[in-house]
Amino acid sequence: MDKRLDYATVAPGALTSLYAAGAYVAKSTLGATLVVLVQLRASQINGCEFCKALHKLQAEALDVGRERIADLPNWKDSNAYSARERAALLWTEHLTLISQNHVPQSVYDSVRAEFSEVELVDLTLAITTINAWNRFAIAFATPPAQAEVVFKTLHSHARPE
Repeated sequence: MDKRLDYATVAPGALTSLYAAGAYVAKSTLGATLVVLVQLRASQINGCEFCKALHKLQAEALDVGRERIADLPNWKDSNAYSARERAALLWTEHLTLISQNHVPQSVYDSVRAEFSEVELVDLTLAITTINAWNRFAIAFATPPAQAEVVFKTLHSHARPE
């Protein structure tokens, strides 16, 4: 499918809040690895080829490890993830697929055991934000091949902490 339109160029102001949310999450205590795992998993669920390609590149740059990246769709059956990562992935699946079961109290309780109140809000924002990006990329058919260009642009703007 050909790219339908370049939404970032057509209406850059529409994305301001998404960029701001991403900057906020990047400064949170969640950590870059956890955030990229969440972003990649939500993108897998949503079938966003562009975002899957972008977040795979980001995960590789963070040395997440090929096994962990490959096992992500089967994280429930894998020993490659910490308890905290598993809780984040559980939260990601329930929020991304919210129309199916909403968020049962048992899911909230297990996730809350791994995250502080502030971290849970930050994690929810990270998941909400990637779901919004997925919808832009899918709706406007952003090609996966563009992920490398975006990754290089983002990586060149990254500042050492």
